[in-house]
This record gives sequence, structure tokens and C-alpha cells, in this order.
Amino acid sequence: MTASSLCRKTAAKSAKSRIAAVGAIAVAGTLLLSSCGDQTKDKGSDSVSNAPLADKLPKDIRDKGVIKVGSDIAYPPVEFKDKSGNTVGIDPDLGEALGKQLGVDFEFENGTFDTLLGGLRSKRYQIAMSAMTDTKNRQEGVDEDTGKKVGTGVDFVDYFTAGVSIYTKKGDDQGIKTWADLCGKKIVVQRGTVSHDLAKAESKKCAGGKKIAIEQFDNDQQAQTRLRSGGADAGSSDFPVAAYAVKTSGGGKDFQLVGEQVQAAPYGIAVSKKNPELRDAIKAALDAIIKNGEYGKIIAKWGVKDGAVKEAKVNGGK
Repeated sequence: MTASSLCRKTAAKSAKSRIAAVGAIAVAGTLLLSSCGDQTKDKGSDSVSNAPLADKLPKDIRDKGVIKVGSDIAYPPVEFKDKSGNTVGIDPDLGEALGKQLGVDFEFENGTFDTLLGGLRSKRYQIAMSAMTDTKNRQEGVDEDTGKKVGTGVDFVDYFTAGVSIYTKKGDDQGIKTWADLCGKKIVVQRGTVSHDLAKAESKKCAGGKKIAIEQFDNDQQAQTRLRSGGADAGSSDFPVAAYAVKTSGGGKDFQLVGEQVQAAPYGIAVSKKNPELRDAIKAALDAIIKNGEYGKIIAKWGVKDGAVKEAKVNGGK
């Protein structure tokens, strides 16, 4: 955000993308609080008035100057904590860029992935942005396991495309090349993800009683730790996350990707169906940063250009 917004709440400077300057800005904002007056009035009014798309936001969000974002901040490189404890990654960087267009801070709040849509329904967050795959079931509020409707569903603003990958310990692929090769083996996944759903679906196809043993965790980093220690044969996560783990864990010596990524699908920013004005504002902001090149720079910075989209879409998942 610009210097004129320093009197506003600075927690969203983590901008799910997370920039080193965050710490300095946050400190400066704290020191200025005494001269900012009542923080509940005209919050960020200068920044909002100068933002090109601020008038597209619902008035209550414009007045507060903040969009609360539910996110599982343990999914590098999409969102994670750096060594200084700052929230960084693809999503925070995009959140900051979107915020500049809308004149608000995107304030990321940490939560386990499988609780994010519930937090959206309960209005704890205005949006959920956490490498969340846009699917018809999520749009319609249908439970993936039971096929029963459990909520009103959400709308998605799609901003990236990714498939699902399998990875193993380096030099020990256990003969695994495809999902069918996992029958009779153990896989570690993050609970509630597409990898988790795919593992359950594939296990049902296994012949001769050789099901896939699935061990689920609150976050992907816990799953990686389990595999690293020899507690499983393979892990699975979205391709950008798996590729990042292969590149960085143990200096690139811990894991390897096996086979091809499957089920490429869009990541979406989830918004309540009761808030179409916010959905449309975010879509307009995403289109704006795609057009001005800022989106492309962020995607290139994190080495995931293959997943870039050319335009924002609403509910493009199948």
C-alpha cells in the first residue's frame, strides 16, 4: 500500500506474498498510531479514494479498509511463513497487488485448510485464498465423500491453474509412476485437498484388496516430514507445492517428482454467494493486474509461469 495508508491497520502487509519491507512498514505504522486519531473512522480514506477500483467494493469493506482472508499458511510457495515469521508466497503477493487496485489491505488469517470454507460461511473471513481448487462440489456446497449438500456453496474467482503431483524420497520411487502404482502402498496428503480426494477415489479402484493406505495431516509440511522420515512410500500435493518441496527440502536431496501431474484445474478465490459485489470487485482487480503486467511479474517471481491465466474467470471449475 502507499505511504498515505500508514494510519490504517498494517497486519495485511503480510500480503500473502510477503515482502521483506513488511516489517519496516509495520513498525512505522505502529509508531504513527498516536498521530492517526480514531482508527475506527475514515480508515484508509485517502488510499481508498486514490485506488482505481475502490468504488466496486461493498461500502462496509471500503469503510473498514480491510478484506479478511482465510488461508492455510503452510503451503509453500503459495503461502507460508519465512524465516522471520512473515507471511509470504504467491497468494500474499497477489493479495497485495489486488489491494492496491481496490484500496484495501488483504489481511491473511491462518487456519487449517479443511476449515476455511466454514470460516467463510460463518463470516470470520470475507474470502478464502489458499491454493483452493475451484470444483463444482465446492461451488454447490456438496460434500466430496458423501455427495450430500452441506452448505450454500461459494463462488470462485479463478486466478491460477495447477495439477496434482506425486513425489517420493529421492532415489527411492518404489516403482511408482502413476496413481494405480500406489495400490498396496502408503501415501501422505493434506486433509481436505484434491490430493486427498484423488487418493480415496483411486484406492476404490485397487484390485485384490490392495487398497492405498492414506495418512492425512493438517498441513502439507507435516506430510512431507512423515515421508522424509520413511513413514510412507509417497506424498501428493498440487504441482507448484510438490515442485517447491523437491527443489528446497534438504537442499534438493530429499524428494523427487514421479510421473506426470494430473487433473489440472483452476485455483479460485472463494467468496460467499451472498456477496456478488465483492466477487465482481475482485474479478475486476485481477483482470487489472493481469493487464498491467503485475500479475505476470508475481507468477514469474515464484517460478510458476506455466500456471498463469490470461483472464479472471468466475466458477470455471468443473
